[in-house]
Amino acid sequence: MPYFSTPDGTELFYRDYGTGTPVVFVHSMLMSSDMWQHQMLHLTEHGHRAIAYDRRGHGRSDDPGAGYEFDTLADDLAALLTRLDLTGVTLVGHSMGGGEVIRYLTRHGSERIGRIALVGATAPHLNATPEIVTGLLNQFRTDYAQWVTDNAALSFGDGPIPQLEKEATIRDWMRVSLHAAIECSRINLAADFRTEATRITVPTLILHGDHDAFAPLQTCGQHSANLIPDSKLFVYKNASHMLHLSHRTHLNRDLQELAQS
Repeated sequence: MPYFSTPDGTELFYRDYGTGTPVVFVHSMLMSSDMWQHQMLHLTEHGHRAIAYDRRGHGRSDDPGAGYEFDTLADDLAALLTRLDLTGVTLVGHSMGGGEVIRYLTRHGSERIGRIALVGATAPHLNATPEIVTGLLNQFRTDYAQWVTDNAALSFGDGPIPQLEKEATIRDWMRVSLHAAIECSRINLAADFRTEATRITVPTLILHGDHDAFAPLQTCGQHSANLIPDSKLFVYKNASHMLHLSHRTHLNRDLQELAQS
């Protein structure tokens, strides 16, 4: 299996399929690059190169016990793009991954990036109260499995997701490092990308569900659209957080059109 090294020596797993213009996927918190397999398959079948990696502490990547802040996570993404010497990239981030995409652009610039997509992104700012943060982190510490059980249905929404797909997603959540889950939750809930969003200069597509309980449309998707110059917002009807599963065909088409633009 292919791995690449980050500046601090952490080894991260990645997949690299197909040929053509590159599309690089950044997965959501708690999950792995497995979440993007349907999108990767679709794009490679339509003439694109699809690349996705596991964030540190997630999936098959190393869990170094450190580096769970957006600067380091953006540097990890930069290490992948440099390793593969990618240019003209369509960069796609889901949930917390949207913040990593924004931080990459403001920290490393847009030389390698042609366009971005924010899919159900928690950026620019969740505005979580200290009580919410403390409560979530305490629940993760005491019974993370119960939190997953309690929140899975809310994340999936009412979309037509096969039961086996739901079970596979839950298994993915359960293999994350608990340390990484806690630290990523801490930094994601506190993150504020409002100023950085105004500095994005590449074409930006924002794809968001109107029933997203984890990244509310008005707080996240609509707010990002208001801040990012010349961005486009597509609202998915009757959609929650897992657009890559519940609205797979719609999302595949939108990402393909973006990558070809």
